[in-house]
Amino acid sequence: MNATTSSLTERLLQSFPSGSFCLPAMLERAASEETDAVPTAAVECCARPRLLLNPQWINEYAATPEKLVMLTLHELHHVVLGHTRLYPRATPLDNLVFDAVINAMLCHLLPDRACMALMTDFYREDRFPECLLRPSRGWKPGQPGVVPQPLYSAKLMHLQSLYTQLYTSQSVGYEELRDALQRTVTPETLQGVTLLGDHRDETEGASSAGQLEIRSPALLSEVRRIVERWPQPADPIKGRSLANELKRTAVPIVRPSKATRLAQLLRRVGAHSQHGCLPGMRSLPHQAETPLPTMDRRSTVMRSLGAPPLLHRTTVPTRRMAPSSDRVHVYLDVSGSVTSLVPALYGAVLACGARVHPVVHLFSTKVVDVTLQQLRAGRCETTNGTCIECVGEHMARHAVRRAVLVTDGFVGKPGATTHAVMSKAVVGVALTPGSKPGGDLADVTDHWADLS
Repeated sequence: MNATTSSLTERLLQSFPSGSFCLPAMLERAASEETDAVPTAAVECCARPRLLLNPQWINEYAATPEKLVMLTLHELHHVVLGHTRLYPRATPLDNLVFDAVINAMLCHLLPDRACMALMTDFYREDRFPECLLRPSRGWKPGQPGVVPQPLYSAKLMHLQSLYTQLYTSQSVGYEELRDALQRTVTPETLQGVTLLGDHRDETEGASSAGQLEIRSPALLSEVRRIVERWPQPADPIKGRSLANELKRTAVPIVRPSKATRLAQLLRRVGAHSQHGCLPGMRSLPHQAETPLPTMDRRSTVMRSLGAPPLLHRTTVPTRRMAPSSDRVHVYLDVSGSVTSLVPALYGAVLACGARVHPVVHLFSTKVVDVTLQQLRAGRCETTNGTCIECVGEHMARHAVRRAVLVTDGFVGKPGATTHAVMSKAVVGVALTPGSKPGGDLADVTDHWADLS
């Protein structure tokens, strides 16, 4: 069948149930185009994005509406992963891991046999590593299913539990699956295995090249909104990164160049006035001397030596004019999209330590509290995903009233509860280089700062 561009686009639109998955909104941003430059399908991530479709492959392997739906949803996740940028440069092994996790997630989302047929018809269950890219025969959500026969070999038995986790609500983290496969997968093993979606070299338009918020911000924003609106499976896998396990790493601290801007933001957020840290009368400690005996260490020693002093040192409160502000709770984004910036962000927060609450809150899809001392030691725990809801829950639980979020801004729109919590607090957002004020946090932010 030689479909024209328009007929292939029509097939794509007609394949999606009316009102589901919000695909028409994406096609307004990215014009579709037939080409044999991509093996299956890809979204070109640049200023003028295109949805690239290989008609020959689609007509042969994704001819049904259900298969076309799965192929498109798979490619949308590659765009999201291109933003999160989990690894400095994706290798063939990384691409295999990405597809294994994405395919499992989509099977949880659309467990209908006709939809899963894209994977079950294209990948063979009796071949490794193809068996990792599809559910086993007879699999249903909530059931572990049958472990593929190749995983019973002595060299692959350690993958059995990980495969089972892929197709249950437990899921499995990228790092865990990647580490397990490193021992068994070689370049020769991957030869002849066609992966779905965009796995091109890191060219200008490839989603794997990262920095999509700069190269194609409108497309990335639209795709993220689409993913957020997808119907949830009965047994959802949490987290934008498709993994929700915390991973601990050590961060090498980098001396910041824009710490002053962060300090100014902290001062504005912590101020008792919306105009900044205005001087006000405060009780401050003052060193004085008094003839009355005190517990001063010097006086105690002199008395024990037989030479009691005439005056004793003490501290008395005095009312003086001084800037009036509080220490601010800092929520530091450590998701995959800011991995390369985390050392500098740590340095900036530490340089402003006098204005920062003693406990810093690292956030991805979970919030992890660390002390300033632990931050200085480079402690980092992240799931690599991003979700603003965990910040809202943490602020509500600890009654946080003044907070600064250090982030790239791609955290998802706050839900109703989180929006209400953050609206009642004084919130500042320090944006990483390349990000612009507005976006997801526009409605709940009182002060902005640019760390470029």
